[in-house]
Amino acid sequence: MARELRRQFQAVLRRSSDQWRDSWHHADVGNSGLREMTSNGAPVEVPDRKDTGLLFASEEAVWEVPKPLSTCDVQLDEGTVTTVRQHGNPLGPRLVLSHGNGLAVDPYFPFWSLLANDFDLMVYDLRNHGSNKVGDQQNHNIPTLISDHDSILSAVVREYGEKPTVGVFHSFSALISLLSFSDAYSALVLFDPPLCKPTASEQEFIQSAERMAATIRNRTVRFKSEQQFAELLAIFPGFARVVPGVRELMARSTLRRTADGEGYELRCPREYEAQIAEYVRSFSPLLDLTTLTCPTKVIGADPTLPSTYLPTFDLGHVSAVDYDFVPEASHLLQLEQPEQCAAMLREFLAGQGIA
Repeated sequence: MARELRRQFQAVLRRSSDQWRDSWHHADVGNSGLREMTSNGAPVEVPDRKDTGLLFASEEAVWEVPKPLSTCDVQLDEGTVTTVRQHGNPLGPRLVLSHGNGLAVDPYFPFWSLLANDFDLMVYDLRNHGSNKVGDQQNHNIPTLISDHDSILSAVVREYGEKPTVGVFHSFSALISLLSFSDAYSALVLFDPPLCKPTASEQEFIQSAERMAATIRNRTVRFKSEQQFAELLAIFPGFARVVPGVRELMARSTLRRTADGEGYELRCPREYEAQIAEYVRSFSPLLDLTTLTCPTKVIGADPTLPSTYLPTFDLGHVSAVDYDFVPEASHLLQLEQPEQCAAMLREFLAGQGIA
């Protein structure tokens, strides 16, 4: 029954995807500018990727993401390639990890580094994010990103073989995994996905998505230095709780040198990020969590805190998912309380016999 419902849902999604493509040229994707705010309730800036450990210097912390054990280039379309990086323990169960809209996977290193001893980690940036080149804006849409997700997962299995595989996704990448047509996961662990509760709350969700897209389009796109960007992040509520060193890591991972070499710019252009924020409002209501085909844990932000992203809903009433939230954590919960998030993931996977 669940598989039949899932097939019906996928048919609806395909029709919506076709309508989305037909209407792309008429969509108001805007060209204004993004304020220093991220689609994750904080600035939409994503840092570079050069970190491999945590070094404390008085009140400062420097995260260093180590070189990967191996890499796998995945051809997403004729002009688009993304690189999957393998970290951690190749003998352990496989975790596939990605990030939120406008971000990159390296800023999550304080979280996923805690899993490296026991799990085979496959981390990657979404198209037009992080270390990837910027491609055609028309292809920066939810249907294409769903296809990317499925292609990446298939490539990982081809390159590294079959074994228990868990999707570990935050925010927008969590939504993509739920919309995916793949049944390859043994389990899913999703951090604060942008889910839309029906009826009265749906309008609140739509209005929040529209406000977020407008904010992104008013965002600064050029910075004198990575340090300036990190300092700007410090004034935004979404980055108020992150662990030391994350803002600097975010700056290194989400900025690149401008063509003239005189400053830095966003790796994921603000128009691209805003475009996704707008269309989340259309695709999120399509989700039916009762059609999930694998054990799923949803770990949310604290629903009692003021929202720094889209409204957070208590999913405790949804029997199809194992729901919990991290007290005193906002949308960037893996960057705020990495130890707690890692512990909750481990506990869930142990209960599924994946450890």
